[in-house]
Amino acid sequence: MYSLSQFRRGVATPALFGREVNRLYHRRLYSRPYNTQGVDVFGEDWDTLVILDACRYDVFAELSSLPGRLEPRQSRGSHTVEFLRANFQDRELHDTVYVTANPQLYRHREEIQPDLHATVEVWQGDDWDADLETIPPETMTRRVLEAAEQYPNKRLVAHYIQPHYPFLSDDGVFTDSQGYFEADEPGFWHQLMTGALSIPPETIWRAYRATLERALPAVGELLAEIDGKTIVTADHGNMVDERARPLPVREWGHPHGLYTDQLVRVPWLVVDGDRRNIVAEPPVETETATDDAVVADRLEQLGYL
Repeated sequence: MYSLSQFRRGVATPALFGREVNRLYHRRLYSRPYNTQGVDVFGEDWDTLVILDACRYDVFAELSSLPGRLEPRQSRGSHTVEFLRANFQDRELHDTVYVTANPQLYRHREEIQPDLHATVEVWQGDDWDADLETIPPETMTRRVLEAAEQYPNKRLVAHYIQPHYPFLSDDGVFTDSQGYFEADEPGFWHQLMTGALSIPPETIWRAYRATLERALPAVGELLAEIDGKTIVTADHGNMVDERARPLPVREWGHPHGLYTDQLVRVPWLVVDGDRRNIVAEPPVETETATDDAVVADRLEQLGYL
């Protein structure tokens, strides 16, 4: 059921009303909790799973020169939280360490409750770049390699932020001559969807591509250094002023519950290597409490709130 305030917002913003109608279609009137055609990532064979946040298959295939066998797969979600629920929720993963630059699992940990061997919350500490307002991909590679040394007989999930907003260039935050991008733009995609923020789609495409180009060498360094079989994939894709279905609403970002190709068709790059000896062991205590205000601030800087 929808609240009166939600109904009023939908009427006031037709694009959001159209999005909700499309969501009802894709979720089969909410009878599907997630995209049931998507891959169960923990049911696949790998030692390291690299997640590039919001990375579309088509753009990855165009820009990546990473070694390996590339094919498209479907993700179970069109948003990070939906992906986490569909793959992590209530699962015993005692053979797995999750190394993440994204605070979403921490924020929703009481609901999702994965039983992991350990979690490395890279976004919590000093590695957060206050100027870029994100975790740079080079930092993530360093922290993943440290985790591989600390947990040599565990599967690793390495959740990079890029090419997710905020956009990066080779030397910092992506900028352009028109100054469209602020360093901190709360609810970035929502503002574009509602018209509160106006940026030409071609400008966003340049920024998105530049951010993936920034991340790929860091992932390449990880592939060169880490042992085992590695999969490079994404939690979901992204839409930039493209029409959804069945209602041809122009969509922005990666709202949950919309299973268009742009949102759930993700890369699946298989990189073979000498396999690690994976052992399941009871969880170790790794959680460091973080103030809710800090979590909210990190998510806002990533354009979520």
